[in-house]
Amino acid sequence: MRAVVPEASLPDGIALDTGQGAMADRSWGRRDPHWVDAILDWPGTWFLARLALCAPFIVAGLMKIADLPFAVAEQERFGLHPGLLWAVLTIAVELTGPMLILTGRFVWLGAGMLGVFTGLTMLLAYRFWDMTGAERFAATNGFFEHVALIAGFILAALAAEHAQRTFR
Repeated sequence: MRAVVPEASLPDGIALDTGQGAMADRSWGRRDPHWVDAILDWPGTWFLARLALCAPFIVAGLMKIADLPFAVAEQERFGLHPGLLWAVLTIAVELTGPMLILTGRFVWLGAGMLGVFTGLTMLLAYRFWDMTGAERFAATNGFFEHVALIAGFILAALAAEHAQRTFR
């Protein structure tokens, strides 16, 4: 059962479920199909969504551990010296952030770590403003895909905080 949000805190046009199948505000598009409610209410959905958000960082961290010389070279390619120090810090962030998010402990910290890391990565690796042609196109796409990842981390932190406040 989803938590009920006080009506006063909702923007105009957002409806509340009265629990009787009818909406307090009968705005178009405010009722979810039953199958959507079933998916969103299933406890595993929250974990799977967090896992999907964190998976690229877990994989990247494990790949760096498996090939540390490559990880060091990657850091140095972006001008980060000493490469070993930056590789170890990167691995720590890429594995610690997801651990915090997936365990549900200090989600805000894990999301913040990965959000800041992703923002810095955007500025170092996707400098589309310095590029032209197909390279610029690819870097621009990568840059804004990373903006979406940052938004995902913010949403994960918000959802975790909301759940924590609801069940206090």
